[in-house]
Amino acid sequence: MSFSLFSTSSELAYPGSADGYRCPNLNVVLSKAFVSIGDCTRRGYVRGAHSVASKSGISCHLIPGHLEGSFMQKKWLEEPRKKLEFVRTLLIDNYDSYTYNIYQELSVINGLPPVVVRNDEWTWEDIQNYLYKEGAFDNIVISPGPGSPTCPADIGICLHLFHTCWDIPILGVCLGHQALGYAHGAQIVHANEPVHGRLSEIKHNGCLLFHEIPSGRNSGFKVVRYHSLVIDAESLPKELIPIAWTSSSDTQSFLIPDAYKSQTEHQIIDSVLPKGKNENPWDSSNSDVTKRRNIIMGIMHSSRPHYGLQFHPESVATSYGRQIFKNFREITEDYWLSFSPSFINQRNIKYTAHMQVPSVSRFFRELPRSRHVVNGNGQHYQGGLENEKFLLDAQKSRFGTFDMVNISHTGAGPKLLKLTWRKFDRLASQIGGARSIFCDLFGDNKAENTFWLDSSSVDKGRARFSFMGGKSGSLWKQVTFRLSGQSERNSKCGGYLLIEDAQGSIKSTFLEEGFLDFLNKELLGFCYDEKDYEGLPFDFYGGYIGYIGYDLKVECGMASNRHKSGTPDACFFFVDNLVVVDHHYDDVYLLSIHEGSTTVTSWLDETEQKLISLKAFATKKKKEQSQQCVSSPSKAGFLPDKPREQYIRDVQNCLKYIKDGESYELCLTTQNRRSVGEIDSLGLYLHLREKNPAPYAAFLNFSEENLCICCSSPERFLKLDRNGILEAKPIKGTVARGSTTEEDEQHKLWLQYR
Repeated sequence: MSFSLFSTSSELAYPGSADGYRCPNLNVVLSKAFVSIGDCTRRGYVRGAHSVASKSGISCHLIPGHLEGSFMQKKWLEEPRKKLEFVRTLLIDNYDSYTYNIYQELSVINGLPPVVVRNDEWTWEDIQNYLYKEGAFDNIVISPGPGSPTCPADIGICLHLFHTCWDIPILGVCLGHQALGYAHGAQIVHANEPVHGRLSEIKHNGCLLFHEIPSGRNSGFKVVRYHSLVIDAESLPKELIPIAWTSSSDTQSFLIPDAYKSQTEHQIIDSVLPKGKNENPWDSSNSDVTKRRNIIMGIMHSSRPHYGLQFHPESVATSYGRQIFKNFREITEDYWLSFSPSFINQRNIKYTAHMQVPSVSRFFRELPRSRHVVNGNGQHYQGGLENEKFLLDAQKSRFGTFDMVNISHTGAGPKLLKLTWRKFDRLASQIGGARSIFCDLFGDNKAENTFWLDSSSVDKGRARFSFMGGKSGSLWKQVTFRLSGQSERNSKCGGYLLIEDAQGSIKSTFLEEGFLDFLNKELLGFCYDEKDYEGLPFDFYGGYIGYIGYDLKVECGMASNRHKSGTPDACFFFVDNLVVVDHHYDDVYLLSIHEGSTTVTSWLDETEQKLISLKAFATKKKKEQSQQCVSSPSKAGFLPDKPREQYIRDVQNCLKYIKDGESYELCLTTQNRRSVGEIDSLGLYLHLREKNPAPYAAFLNFSEENLCICCSSPERFLKLDRNGILEAKPIKGTVARGSTTEEDEQHKLWLQYR
C-alpha cells in the first residue's frame, strides 16, 4: 500500500455550487505513530491520521470512500458500480416519532431492516465492538429528535460518533444534522421562527447525496421541515461544507387549506394572548437568532463520509426523499468497495446485523412470521373519551400477533366458539331506531352492566353499525384490572385482576406480566368456524368490549406513571349476546355465541319477541323519549381549574418550549368542574347523543365499579379489519374559525376528512 503526501495552497472546488463554497484540503501529518496497515486495521485502510492546522494535504486515495472531488465524482457517475446484496445500517433513535419512517425507507432501500438503538441505550464500548470488532454495520443514520445537540441528555452518543467514527459513513437528519455541525464547532441558534410541517424549495450544489435530484426554485424539489433551531452559517468551520440551502421566507404548509393559508402566526397568537401582549413570540430580534435569509439545509464533511440534512427526507410530503436514501446507500457501497475490488466477494453474509447484535436476533428470526400477522383480528379503538380512556372491542374474539386457529371441531387446544344469528330486514326504523331498541331491551335498572357502541351520526359513510347488549349469556363476564405500585412484588407493570362471571362468582389474581399479556392469551384461547360468519356485513361478532386507560403505557415501555388513575386501569365485558343495527339498510341482527356444539336459542327467541312487540308502541315511545331528551339537565356553572392569567402564562411557556426545539406541537388543556348531584347516566348519554350526534359514540356502564363512560366522538382512533388492514384516522389538531358561516363549514369539513 502506498501513500502520497503533497503540499498545496489550492482548494478542491465542488461543482454545482452557485454560492461558491469550496472544500479545503484535509490537513494531516502522517507518522509511524499514527498509521497502522493491513491486519491491524478493520478492513485494511489507513487509521489514526492526526489532523493539524497546516497547508499539507492528503491525496484522495487515502480516504477512498469520500468521492466528492471533481475527478472522483465524475468517475463515480460514469463507471458502472458494483452492488452489495444489502447494506447494514445502525439507526440511532433520538426518541423521535419519525425514526420508524426512516426505518421503513431504509428497509426498502437497503434490502435489510436497520437495527434501531436509542441514543443512550449502548455505551461507546458497545458501539465500538459492533462497528469495529464485529463489523456488523456498513453505515450509521442518526434520527431527528427533540431538544438541541448542545444538551448531552438530548443527543446521547451521537456527538461521539461524529468525533470518532470518521471511517464510517454517517447521515444525520434534523437533530442529527445539527449534531454534525455542533460536533465540529458550529453554533446552534434559534431560527427566525419555528418551522414545523412546512414545505420549502431546496437548492443544492449537485453533490453525490443529491444525485439525480433537481435544484432550485420551481424545480419540483420540495422538502418538509420540522425544526426551531438551525446551524449558524457564519460559524460553520472549514471542514464542513454547505451543500443545500433554502430561503427563510420560502415556506408553505401542506396541512393548511388554501382558504386560510394567508393567516400568519401573528393573527393566530393575537387570538390567544391578552391585549397589550400580542407581540410575535417567535420574534427574537434581540436574541441569538440567525439573521441570514439563506438557511443551511445540508452539510457534508470535507474529508469524512459524513452528511447532514436539516429537512426530513423520510416525510411523505418530501420530494425525492427515497432517492436521497438511495444515494446514501450508493455512497456507502462505493466507500467500502473502493478499498479492494474483491471486497464484495470477501463480505460474508453471516456478518449481518442480526447475527452480530444479540438483542435483535429474535426479530430477524421472526421476520417470515410477521408477514402473516393479524389476519382478521378486527380491532376497533374509539377516541374521544373522558378520563383518558379509549374503547377497544376485539372482534371475532381474536387478538394479538398470531392468527387464531381456524377449526371446526372440538378437542384439546383453543376453545371453539360457535355463532348463531338472525336478521330482520328493514326493522330498525319501524321500532324507533337504535335509541328505542337500547332503552327497551337494556334500559331497565339504570342500564346496569350494559354497552352501546353507538353510531348516532352516519354522515359520509364513516359509521354504519351500532352494537349493543348487556349481561345475559353464560359466557358473559367482566374483567377489571388495576396496576400495582412499582415496588409491589418487584413487578414493573403487573397488577390485580378481578373476574366476575355470569353466575356472580368472583375471582381475584395478580398478573405478573400485565393486562395486555392476559388479554392476548385470553383471545388466543378461542377458535371459530368461518362458516358461522358468512353473510354478515360487519366485523364484530362478540368478545371483549371495554376501555384501556393511559396508565397501561407502562406495559408498552414507559418507565412509570406520574399520576395514578382513580378508576380501574382497564375494564372489559366479555359479550356473548348482542344486537346490531345496520343504519344503512335499516336492518337489525341478533347474534349469540356459545361454546362447542351446544346450541342455545333462548336469548334469540326472547329478544326477537321483544323486537316484534316494539312495533305497536314505537310511535308513542318515540314521542316520550324525545320530550325526555329536550329537558336539559341542571343549570350551568362550570369553573376552570386555572385563572385566565395562569393559562396565558402556560401558553407562553409552551411557545418557548417549541422555540427551543423541545417539541413541534404541544396540547395545552385545562379542566372545568362543577358540583352535581346524583346523575342518571343513561339519561345523560341520551341527552349527549341528541345534542351532539357522532359517528363513534359509546355508552359503557360498569355498575359494579360505579363507573359509566359517555362518549361522543367524530373520530375512530384505530380500526383493524378481517383482512389485516390497520387504519388510523384520528383528527389532529384544530383550525381557526372562519370569518363566514360558509368558510367555517369548509374548515370543519377539511379538518374532519383530511
